[in-house]
Amino acid sequence: MSLLIKNGIIVSSTHRYKADVYVKKGKIQCIGINLNKKADTVIDAYGKYVLPGAIDPHTHISLPFMGTYAQDDYETGSIAAACGGVTSFIDFDVQQKGETLLQTIERKQKMAKDKVVIDYSLHPAITDPRPDVILEIEKAIKDYGTPSFKIFMVYDFRVDDATMLKLLEQTKKYGGLVQVHAENVHIINYLNAKLEKQGKLAPFYHAKSRPNIAEQEAIYRACKMVELSNSSLYVVHLSSKQGLEVIKQAQADDVNIFAETCPQYLLLNEQHYNEPDFNGANLKNGHISVVATDHCPFDFKGIKDMNGKDDYKKIPNGAPGIETLLMLIHSEGVVKGNITLEKMVAVLSTNTAEIFGMNNKGQIAPGKDADIVIFNPNQKFTITQSKLHMNVDYTPFEGLEITGMPELVYSRGSLVSKWNGTQMEFTGTLGKGKFIKREPMK
Repeated sequence: MSLLIKNGIIVSSTHRYKADVYVKKGKIQCIGINLNKKADTVIDAYGKYVLPGAIDPHTHISLPFMGTYAQDDYETGSIAAACGGVTSFIDFDVQQKGETLLQTIERKQKMAKDKVVIDYSLHPAITDPRPDVILEIEKAIKDYGTPSFKIFMVYDFRVDDATMLKLLEQTKKYGGLVQVHAENVHIINYLNAKLEKQGKLAPFYHAKSRPNIAEQEAIYRACKMVELSNSSLYVVHLSSKQGLEVIKQAQADDVNIFAETCPQYLLLNEQHYNEPDFNGANLKNGHISVVATDHCPFDFKGIKDMNGKDDYKKIPNGAPGIETLLMLIHSEGVVKGNITLEKMVAVLSTNTAEIFGMNNKGQIAPGKDADIVIFNPNQKFTITQSKLHMNVDYTPFEGLEITGMPELVYSRGSLVSKWNGTQMEFTGTLGKGKFIKREPMK
């Protein structure tokens, strides 16, 4: 199948320009003015943006957690992604006790088989760092196509500082990247006990049990480990100004630190009101490289309340977001003048592809996969759970009116979703997505 997109405004991470795009066999073949190419499908994209599909590098599909599972599987989660203009994602793959990294990866690949509708990859999350597992990192980077590895500084399956150093040294040797969930577990445990003694266990106190200083201290410690080992680190779901200041200082000291944040940390505070200024300054100046979602959906009714609502420690934490990523960053970031359109493409697509070794993704350029979003910058839409596709009974952004929506979404040249006049509609094929073997860091 061939596709010719005419008269659109192509947007890269550095500039925009009007041109045509010709697609054949799932790849972008050429770009030019007034292309004279025969195609099975011709789209007039006049007045529309032609964007590289968004890449969400932080999802938790079917995550086992607190006695239940995140509710989106690879079918519902990838359909929701496609309907939001996300054309590939990297899912966290939490190692179970006794598993090798290969067993961890193959377990999730089996879950995705015949279900996933867009391309995906996996980050092994190392929770059982036996000596043989640390040695297996070389194979994961070179052979398995999974050169990024998540570790936790919190929860029962956290790694200690000595193990973190070993992992940083091992990934450095072969071009891998350690990702860290950075929180000080001792601060959290101390505050959990204190709040329980005071009878302060309502859901609101979950935030109070995790003050910014807990993130700040853990990021500082992790940055020093990176500085000591001369390696690289990616901080997931950065949520605090204090943590960001540590990252900015490390970057100024030439420590190789990447930071990711999520729409909820840009747009919501503890009271779920919009914060001023979108917190976008640090997207503008490059201190934050990637915006992802931490997509981890649990129903309010039947799941989050399954152990009652009177103790925040018993409520599965996580929120849906994969479908609303692009629309939120465009509407709240670009339309309101907080970031440029080019910066949006950088933090949602190009930077993500470069950092995580997705060499065929992230740009509208000849030779790249035809993961393309034809985006209507003027389309109004009110976010509501009933018009979304995520398998969950709420959205944190219920009732928010946004400007700008995908109109047509292509994954490797195949149409996977379209605007039907009132909402996005899935048009793809189950099982069409494939596992992407990623390249080591350069």
